[in-house]
Amino acid sequence: MTGETPHFDEMLRADGSVREPYDEFCAWYSSQDAARLRTKARDAENFFRRTGITFAVYGEEEASERLIPFDIVPRIISGREWARLSRGIEQRVRAINAFLYDIYHRQEILRAGRVPVELIAKNDAYLPQMIGMDPPGGIYTHIIGVDIVRTGPNQFYVLEDNARTPSGVSYMLENRETMLHMFPELFRKNKVREVSDYPRKLRRSLAASAPRACNGAPEIAVLTPGIHNSAYFEHSFLADQMGAELVEGHDLRVIDGRVAMRTTQGYRAIDVLYRRVDDDYLDPLTFRPESALGVPGIMDVYRAGGITIANAPGTGISDDKAIYSYMPEIVEFYTGEKAILENVPTWRCSEPDSLAYVMEHLHELVVKEVHGSGGYGMLVGPAANRKELAAFRDKLKARPGNYIAQPTLALSTVPIMTRQGLAPRHVDLRPFVLVSPNGIDITPGGLTRVALKKGSLVVNSSQGGGTKDSWVLDE
Repeated sequence: MTGETPHFDEMLRADGSVREPYDEFCAWYSSQDAARLRTKARDAENFFRRTGITFAVYGEEEASERLIPFDIVPRIISGREWARLSRGIEQRVRAINAFLYDIYHRQEILRAGRVPVELIAKNDAYLPQMIGMDPPGGIYTHIIGVDIVRTGPNQFYVLEDNARTPSGVSYMLENRETMLHMFPELFRKNKVREVSDYPRKLRRSLAASAPRACNGAPEIAVLTPGIHNSAYFEHSFLADQMGAELVEGHDLRVIDGRVAMRTTQGYRAIDVLYRRVDDDYLDPLTFRPESALGVPGIMDVYRAGGITIANAPGTGISDDKAIYSYMPEIVEFYTGEKAILENVPTWRCSEPDSLAYVMEHLHELVVKEVHGSGGYGMLVGPAANRKELAAFRDKLKARPGNYIAQPTLALSTVPIMTRQGLAPRHVDLRPFVLVSPNGIDITPGGLTRVALKKGSLVVNSSQGGGTKDSWVLDE
């Protein structure tokens, strides 16, 4: 293994011995011809290219469609580690759903002073239109992606919650399909838990969340903004895998109190709409009047119980990064238990003392926009130059409430294939969670994103990161 790192290495101990989850893999790897593995890596890239697994990069005129780099070395998690992670994820997801119900109803957590009122009242992600609204089955967040980082053998932190329209599950599925095709012998040597049943589970979970107006088998559709959206491949992939219709706003209209989609046999009512369109664009009669992506009148149908929208409008308040800093209190308030998974320590720049600390230690910290995503609008202090630090100080002075800051964690590393052999790179993990009135289902593993540049902590695909297959061993 080339390169040394002071960070927690998920494959190797400090003395160079192999950690147990990687035993079978390392034995297999040591018997492989390096040239064969390099050929396999190129084959995997060609497979992704043929399949059309790309993402769009906004703000770039050239090469707006990019191939997400895929690394053929799996990230391996033991069954014991996964059991603990799963308990923490389930606890957190239950708390998020309870929090959303509460802030759109009695607001007990605000009355108790556990979360500041202004953090909700002045938040753009909070939708007054959802006040008093009971979504079908009481579920707000049908699909959640929880971003987790690791810093030690038993140290896992939640980096952020994705409760609006979490993406990346198609890459998780295609990564596994590619590995099964390329290296079937590895799956005979390792008992790896299945992820390929996610689309079936997603359909079943959405169907269980059907509204009162549903008669018979629920009709499910996926609402996409269209082919220019960065995650369009995923929208079409999931619709196809679920056997659901892929629709755009112009395919839908409100007829007799139901949202109906255009078909070759006329319009057919939809029961559950898995939307990949942001709140602001869902209904031009309720939100942005200029929106051509949504459906005029869909919010009226929703309030009347005529359709389930997954995820519910207004869920974005729960993955706001300022709200994130209160998640330990939120978990304890609604579950009566201490959070199993810790938050990353967070400074709220809206607070004068925190802002002063962040200004003084900017070169040491990671600073993020409270509504930001995809690695945009953030500063990684240790990697920034003087000019970048000075520019970000001006941003903080102008809009301190728009930012939070966190320490630069010593993220764990896993091996990737390089021309020189295996080398450690930093990773995070996004497990995908399905929530319905029937319960919570957590896909074993999820999407591992990897920073392909040596020493980089930024794993986002839009910022040069790649992905790899995540294995949870069945022990």
